[in-house]
Amino acid sequence: QVQLVESGGGLVQAGGSLRLSCAVSGRTFSTYNMGWFRQAQGKEREFVAGISWTGGSTYYADSVKGRFTISRDNAKNTVYLQMNSLKPEDTAVYYCAADPTRIRQVARSWDYWGQGTQVTVSS
Repeated sequence: QVQLVESGGGLVQAGGSLRLSCAVSGRTFSTYNMGWFRQAQGKEREFVAGISWTGGSTYYADSVKGRFTISRDNAKNTVYLQMNSLKPEDTAVYYCAADPTRIRQVARSWDYWGQGTQVTVSS
């Protein structure tokens, strides 16, 4: 069983930065592809970023390219999402996800999920 716990959300002004963390339990963390999704109120959950199990490949939604950076520390069983130049439209609950097979932008294809952390960007 894999458990994911996000942290680092909060309230920030537009233009500010936040770093989200996702701590993953289980000794097989280093074999899982990891992803970040977000869900704004009244909207579907959308892909934000993904990172391969080696950390060698990263993927981003067009809306966050150049502003967000996904990374992982396999020694700490943790994946991060550094968010810079935040905009009000980035406001959402951010979820961490894990999958042992591939990185897809479709939420339902991911096996494991965290409980989410709220990010609110004020204008």
